[in-house]
Amino acid sequence: DNSDSLEGFVMCHSIAGGTGSGMGSYLLEALNDHFPKKLVQTYSVFPNWSQNQSDVVVQPYNSVLTLKRLTLNADAVVVLDNTALNRIAVDRLKIENPTVDQLNSLVATIMAASTTTLRYPGYMNNDLIGLLASLIPTPRCHFLMTGYTPLTIADYYQNPIPTSAGDGDATPTSQEAATAAAGGRASSNNKNTGRGGHSASVRKTTVLDVMRRLTQPDNIMVSADTRSPTSCYISILNIIQGNDVEPTQIHTALQRMRERQSIRFIPWGPASIQVALARKSPFLASTNKVSGFMLANHTSMAELFDRLLGQYDKIRRRNAFLDNYRREPMFKDNLDEFDSARETVQCLVDEYRACERKDYVDYDYASRSDSGGLE
Repeated sequence: DNSDSLEGFVMCHSIAGGTGSGMGSYLLEALNDHFPKKLVQTYSVFPNWSQNQSDVVVQPYNSVLTLKRLTLNADAVVVLDNTALNRIAVDRLKIENPTVDQLNSLVATIMAASTTTLRYPGYMNNDLIGLLASLIPTPRCHFLMTGYTPLTIADYYQNPIPTSAGDGDATPTSQEAATAAAGGRASSNNKNTGRGGHSASVRKTTVLDVMRRLTQPDNIMVSADTRSPTSCYISILNIIQGNDVEPTQIHTALQRMRERQSIRFIPWGPASIQVALARKSPFLASTNKVSGFMLANHTSMAELFDRLLGQYDKIRRRNAFLDNYRREPMFKDNLDEFDSARETVQCLVDEYRACERKDYVDYDYASRSDSGGLE
């Protein structure tokens, strides 16, 4: 209330646990009620979809209830999928059993990269509204996926990895992982002199390499198939970080990607990749000359929500694990709130799939709101 120029709110939470979903939903509704004209952005952690790795038995209930609030009360949701984060840690960074701290480091990297242009303003994308406005052409399709490259092993180990090969020798898996994850070409005159997989060299990564890898499924932190024949990008924003990056390199990379036609965009709107340049901090050592962050709106998000609805339906049709909910005032008389939340999420799935068609501009979801799913 004492702020001179309040632009919006940024909230971090998970959607599966009791506190992240319950308290997070309450805060979203309260912020929307008290500050209806201010932008609300969230960084929402989605749960593991594997039943063997599920931490909370009622996570489908919590997730569906929270998704309703995220759909109706948030202006932008950056989706951080635990399934994809674990996959990247295991496959890309070669960490056999990722810890919570290591996964949180990935999330911190994403959050820091996404706010670079806000913290170090330039002539474009220097405010929250300007950053998100072009990514979200329609109000309900505001769930964004992220990508980052290159990720290196050195970012996630504070201490050298103990090895059995000898004093100070790097393990082959760590060294190979650092090279593979960086995705760049090491200079012939640079040598890796660090310990435990820490690289002392600065790897050559070109702007074209970074922008091309950002759209590859291996670097996207959502477990959805972005290469599906029917799915397409609604919008893309790339933030390229590097102190020696020239605008001509950006234009050349965009032209090359356009010629290859490797990215499929919506048929009813402009097909363009926005690019923002940002400098790297001079106080932090970096193993790569250029790094990139992608914030994208993609229709494959429907796959993520559909998977969640499938898990929800399995336990809802048996009315399993509902005793604790019935003790709360909201569910004391009936369970209509569950049905309303499910309808809202189903409408969201339908709208994302409608985005893939040319006639989306004529899409009318008002007819689906009769059951109370949409407000």
